[in-house]
Amino acid sequence: MDTFLGLDYPTLWFLVVGGLFSGYAILDGFDFGAGAWHLFFKKEENRRIALNAVGPVWDGNEVWLVIGGGALFAGFPVMYATFLSSMYIPFILFLVFIIFRAIAIEFRGKEEMLWWRKTWDICYSVSSIALAFLLGVVLGNILQGIAIDDTYHYRGGGFFEFLNPYAIMTGLTSLSLFMMHGAIYLILKTEGRLFAKLTLLLKKSVIFFIVIFSITTLYTLIYIPHLSDKFRDTPILFAVPLLAFLSIANVPRLASKRRYLQAFLFSALTISLLLVLVAIELYPNLLMSTIDPAYNITIYNAASSTKSLKIMLIMTAIGGPLVLGYTAFVYKTFKGKVKLDETSY
Repeated sequence: MDTFLGLDYPTLWFLVVGGLFSGYAILDGFDFGAGAWHLFFKKEENRRIALNAVGPVWDGNEVWLVIGGGALFAGFPVMYATFLSSMYIPFILFLVFIIFRAIAIEFRGKEEMLWWRKTWDICYSVSSIALAFLLGVVLGNILQGIAIDDTYHYRGGGFFEFLNPYAIMTGLTSLSLFMMHGAIYLILKTEGRLFAKLTLLLKKSVIFFIVIFSITTLYTLIYIPHLSDKFRDTPILFAVPLLAFLSIANVPRLASKRRYLQAFLFSALTISLLLVLVAIELYPNLLMSTIDPAYNITIYNAASSTKSLKIMLIMTAIGGPLVLGYTAFVYKTFKGKVKLDETSY
């Protein structure tokens, strides 16, 4: 099998897809979290400030989702086809909520009526909460495995089977993590009484995340033991969960010292490390079958041809820096505290 930098091409593409989805989780995660807090702000001015904190960047953040989905389709078409058809309901719900969220952001400020703005405030906040939750639900089903047969067709039953206990727990974990991430971002963008309120909300979100994350981790170790097999076989890999634990602990430590930029960076690092844990737990699988392990979808039986992967890696090497450059430019342009003017939402 052809290799590059000592890694075969399916493994390299696995890392590329994982990196893209990690970037999406970090970037869209904080604006989902910011939206989840929206109804906690009672004053019109505070809601406008919070909305304008994410206003210049939310649509650019979603570029990473489009690229990640395209990379998954191009690199692992079998996984893309099987998983999206298996999880049809949550993905359709995700699409509906992401549309309503975008509409709410753009339409809220178009009219002055109180009922109009309250309606779109509810749509914006509920959609943000649902999106953060659904991302965790999808991840929970990936980790737990789903009922796929030898032809990679879904054989599960039940309209809401995707809402199993483990998926709900991972959904709440992702929601709590994004709410913590979003609270820190809003703190960086606000001042005055709203800033003070957000510092209190951040403390609550940290407690919420730690409690939910601990319950989910305990459940995983007891009821889904296959996810920890790699760590038992290769003890050095325990360095990753240790780093994740230290990163989580560093967020409230830095926040208590009012070093919010560093806290935000460690919150982003926490998201990355948790997704690295997911990658370690799955590799080389992409989607595990609960019917028979022989039916697992792996990076090898799901991958495009080696030639296709080589060509797409070249395109990634060219396009990746462009996307990173664009993202850095946007955040540099709109850095600093939010100031409302006639162009604001």
